[in-house]
Amino acid sequence: MFATFRSQASAYGQIQLQTGVSAGDPHQLVAMLFDGVLSAIAAARGALQRGDIGAKGQHIGKAVRIVEEGLRCALDQERGGELARNLNDVYAYVNLRLTQANLRNDAAALHECQELLAPIREAWMAIRAQQRAAA
Repeated sequence: MFATFRSQASAYGQIQLQTGVSAGDPHQLVAMLFDGVLSAIAAARGALQRGDIGAKGQHIGKAVRIVEEGLRCALDQERGGELARNLNDVYAYVNLRLTQANLRNDAAALHECQELLAPIREAWMAIRAQQRAAA
């Protein structure tokens, strides 16, 4: 019975994700990437605490892909200037630390990645709030 509920919840999550992506503006899509990477890191930390090394690796792999294929690819290196270069460096460092966390089962490295990404997410969300207030 629990497996059925889990598959239904997963299906609902996929529908919610697909709806968000198809209806989302670029700002919302980047916010979803931040939410996804932070969620994957939290799940990896939980798996590591439970001793589920396979799940830990899957969650870290997901986080790495989101950072590399989502957040880093979304940077506009030409128009973004120094900010884009700095974010690129942070994302590269986060991926390095995620890889090290995976290899070494290092919960502190996972926590460090969350601590690096959370303020960037908050700043991103503040930009959206400012845009809405100005409109």
